[in-house]
Amino acid sequence: MKPCKRIVVKVGTSTLTYDDGRLRLRRMEELCRNLADIKNGGREVILVSSGAVGAGVSKLRLPGRPSELREKQAAAAVGQCRLMHLYDKFFGEYDHPVGQILLTADDVGRETSRHNLLGTFETLLGYGAVPIVNENDSVSADEIAQGPKLFAENDMLSAVVALLVGADLLILLSDVDGLYDGDPHKDPEAKHIPVVERVEDVMHLAGDAGTQRGTGGTVTKLAAARMVTSAGIEMVIASGERPERLRGICDGEMIGTRFIAI
Repeated sequence: MKPCKRIVVKVGTSTLTYDDGRLRLRRMEELCRNLADIKNGGREVILVSSGAVGAGVSKLRLPGRPSELREKQAAAAVGQCRLMHLYDKFFGEYDHPVGQILLTADDVGRETSRHNLLGTFETLLGYGAVPIVNENDSVSADEIAQGPKLFAENDMLSAVVALLVGADLLILLSDVDGLYDGDPHKDPEAKHIPVVERVEDVMHLAGDAGTQRGTGGTVTKLAAARMVTSAGIEMVIASGERPERLRGICDGEMIGTRFIAI
C-alpha cells in the first residue's frame, strides 16, 4: 500500500439513521471523533455524507420518505441544514472546522467549475478544515427523482471527488463489512472477499441496494472501485458500524474489502 496522506470517506444513509429515519447521533459523534483523530495524525480528510433527505423527513416529522420530487428536495434542504449543524458541532468539539460543498453533475462536468472546485477543496484542506460533500439534492433532480444517473448516488460522487482531489484512498462505509460472493443479508453462507486485485473479476457480484433507507448497492460500489483503482487510488468497503477501525484501514490493516489500485 502506498503512503496514505489524503483520504475520502463516504458514509451512507443506513449508517447515519435508524430504521425510522431519525439520526444516529452517537454514531455520527463516533465517526467525527475518529476522523478528527486521523487528522490529528497528519492526514487530510474529506467526508462525503448521505442522509439529507432522511434527516429532513425526521426533522419535518413526515410519515415517511416522500414520493414527489419537490417534497424530496424540500426534505433534503431541511435535512442538509441538520446534518451540517451536527457535523459542525461534533468536529468543533475536537477543534476541526468544517466546510460544506454541495455538487451537481454540471459542477464537475465543466472545466471552469471543476477547476474552481479543486481550488476550494485545496484551500479548505490548507486551512485544516474538513470539506463535507453531498449532491445538491435541492436543485439536482436526476438522482433524487429517478435513481442512479451520473453520480449513481454518493458512492459514485465520492469516487468523482477522490479523482478530483487526487486522493490516496477512498473508504466507503456501508451496512456490510465488505464485498461478499453472495448477499450476506439473505445468505448466511456468503463468503467475505478480503482483497480484490481486478474489479472486472467481481463485477458479476453486483446487486441491489442493501437497505430501504439507502439507494446504493454493490453495483455502484464496484463501479466506484473500477473508476478510482484505474486512476491509482485504492478503495476499501467497510462497515459503518465500527468507525474506530478507520485508522487501521488508513494504516493498511486488512479490514473490510480492499481494492488494489492498478
